[in-house]
Amino acid sequence: MKNINFLFGFIICLVMNSCSDDFLDKKPDDRMDEQQVFERYNKVDGLVTKIYERAKFANRPLVFFNHFSTAGVTDECEGSTAEKSLTNVFNAGGWSSMGMPDRSSCGQYWWDLYDNIRKTNVFLEGIKKYNTPDNILNEGELKMRTGEVYFFRAYFHYLLIRMYGEVPYINRTIDPQETMDFKKESYHALVEKICADADSAYNLVPERWLSTDFGRVEKGACLGLKAMVRWMAATPMWNGGTMPDDTRQFKAEYTYDKKRWEAAKVASKALLDFKVGGTARYTLYTGDADNETFKNDRGKDENGSKVYKRLWNMYYDMNSITNEWVWFATRDKSEGWQGDCYPPTAQGSSRQMPVQEQVDEYEYVGPDGYGYPVYADRATTDGYDDGNPYASVKRDPRFHRDIMYHGAIFKNSTINTAEGNNRIGGGNATTTGYYLRKFFKEGWNRDQGFIINGPAIWRLPEFIYIYAEAVNETTGPTQEIYDLINQVRARSWMAPMPPSVLGSKELMNQYIQRERRVELFYENNRIWSSRLYLEPSSSTELAKETQWMAQGANYWPYPKCQRAIHGMRPVEDANGKIVINGKKYRMERYKIEDRVFVAPRHYLFPIMDDEIKRTPSLVQNPGW
Repeated sequence: MKNINFLFGFIICLVMNSCSDDFLDKKPDDRMDEQQVFERYNKVDGLVTKIYERAKFANRPLVFFNHFSTAGVTDECEGSTAEKSLTNVFNAGGWSSMGMPDRSSCGQYWWDLYDNIRKTNVFLEGIKKYNTPDNILNEGELKMRTGEVYFFRAYFHYLLIRMYGEVPYINRTIDPQETMDFKKESYHALVEKICADADSAYNLVPERWLSTDFGRVEKGACLGLKAMVRWMAATPMWNGGTMPDDTRQFKAEYTYDKKRWEAAKVASKALLDFKVGGTARYTLYTGDADNETFKNDRGKDENGSKVYKRLWNMYYDMNSITNEWVWFATRDKSEGWQGDCYPPTAQGSSRQMPVQEQVDEYEYVGPDGYGYPVYADRATTDGYDDGNPYASVKRDPRFHRDIMYHGAIFKNSTINTAEGNNRIGGGNATTTGYYLRKFFKEGWNRDQGFIINGPAIWRLPEFIYIYAEAVNETTGPTQEIYDLINQVRARSWMAPMPPSVLGSKELMNQYIQRERRVELFYENNRIWSSRLYLEPSSSTELAKETQWMAQGANYWPYPKCQRAIHGMRPVEDANGKIVINGKKYRMERYKIEDRVFVAPRHYLFPIMDDEIKRTPSLVQNPGW
């Protein structure tokens, strides 16, 4: 990996001083400076480098909210009280159109995204106005840089519609003196414009970057962007779902249209079928021997033979990054992030802890050799014991990679949430009964320097799920999508879905959604998908919430309404099946906290009041 110059991260400037040029941060009011920049290829190349850097910070999966991922504001994780309890501020409803929680910004909000879009427009207009020369040392580079910038203009707008919904699409530079009368556009009109820019990029960028240029925008990233926005446009929020007290400007356009799922199917299939030199550009990572246990840097198994090598390597092995990752920001964090999330016995501070809602989504393998949810009617008959949930049945191997639990082995030591430094409620310890494990390596120590690559922004499985869902929505279950989903499961040594899903569109959809949640855990997906499917106001989830409120923590599966989270604690019991330090335990569910999720307010982020004052033609999002 040392020979790779990841240009979507810490980029080495190709020309001295090009990266220090701050032209894009200035208003284009000095014609001579503008001309000097755009008449030199090396200066223009440096401008693209700066746009790459801004794109990296606009969408960082591990720390989307600067110090926390988005997992802590969903039913994936609970955040600690570090950094002014940042995620707890969100969960308590402490954000509004007057301001976002302190220290939460790292370039992902409205103002930064539009500033980034301005930079793309300055570039695209400048190279035309001054007829920027190509790189005399490598003809054709200017064309590719132009394609990259078209991609980024589309990408920044994608980030805007993901967070804010209806927004203005800005495809020109704005003179600060002109009247600020920009208006929102319908979601579907925005998707078409994003796809148009992505097509422009596709026609200019190469099929694939290799060697020192690997990581730049290539055709597959353009296809991935189109598939993502087509899928978003087909989900209930924008395609037939009911949003309470809906005040969206173009809500009349959001009635159900099957053609949107057809478009998502076509777009995702284009990515799956994309070939370079006759070979599939993207393939699932299947390196490492079957069931080979992950070992630390000294070749020792420190996880009780529960974590398979492939499941860890898929986030770090170069073969996985080059062949499965569609778009990514590498070198996202350093050893400090991992140390923050370690349990106390590893000098960590448990910054983000998985919750029971997420743990319940990891299936078990039934006696018939197929995978089922632990909340299925047949689970108890098949041997699942909620008092011994981690070993009474064989759980999805991804569970052991992602979650540390009472009795798990980490760094050759047993995690004990009943006693000692890792006990529930201890200093810097878990409040949920779980610790995060995904992306961790037992051989790494907090004081050892290393860089964390990942997770990817988009990986191949995400597009498999989009395609499978689109097929299921348009034609119902097919053998093709059954096999595709089972391929993702099989590479993780998880049992296939039962054949019964082939006879039920509803059951197939349940498996697709559960797969998305498990495979993409802690990868900046859940916060958006839970909103796109309008889960907090779904009649199905509201009915579950009513039952849960009446019966308490032991009524599950829990509602997906984002209004409470749960954990699992050990209780000493002479008949318990979990034995640690000579003591027997059974596990017991408990509620951790209530959360605030008000529909429709929290489906979309608010436009800041000062933005609306500057641009009165903007209409605030529903509920704000």
